[in-house]
Amino acid sequence: MTIHNLSDTTSILNTFIAELRDVSIQKDAMRFRRNIERIGEILGYELSKSLNKKSSSVKTPLGVAETPLISEDIVLCSILRAGVPLHNGLLNYFDAAENAFISAYRQHKEDPESFDIVVEYLACPSLEDKTLILADPMLATGQSMLATFEALLPFGKPKSVHLVSVIGAQKGVDFVVDNFPENTNLWIAQIDSELNEKGYITPGLGDAGDLAFGQKLQH
Repeated sequence: MTIHNLSDTTSILNTFIAELRDVSIQKDAMRFRRNIERIGEILGYELSKSLNKKSSSVKTPLGVAETPLISEDIVLCSILRAGVPLHNGLLNYFDAAENAFISAYRQHKEDPESFDIVVEYLACPSLEDKTLILADPMLATGQSMLATFEALLPFGKPKSVHLVSVIGAQKGVDFVVDNFPENTNLWIAQIDSELNEKGYITPGLGDAGDLAFGQKLQH
């Protein structure tokens, strides 16, 4: 797997990450969603540089311009619900992409520190020989990302796989490196060093789904 950690280079991306983490700014849910969306746009732009292109002729009022355009068929898949703003940011740039959505959540056992990943809803087009972009803003343990990928396999074998996350823990990054196909690419805005005892990224930013859409009742 190739890891593209955008925080290796200082850019305006760092400002959006800092605002996502800031406990005073993240109280504004609309700004929180918009910052994730903007990070999705940046990650999508960087990802686009790696895709295959073909020359295309574009007729202008004064002649014909030869322009290299992306030639791959793209499917964007996000993990509900936290993945929606990130999905929107990617879709702003890959606006011709097909779309898939999946729900994957942690189902805790009697021990609050252990859990299973449960997939309950999935809508997906054919993935056969297409480019799959799998988006989840928080890459904590990596188990949700893997469970989602495995749930998508009956829909066809993608030509290539790109994972997109906003913040990850090193443990989660190591997990996807060990469990995804070798030709997978990970595009991530920032990597934190630790997971706490409950499997949450630290320093992280909290629960991205709750911050974007409001707290949920547990059942």
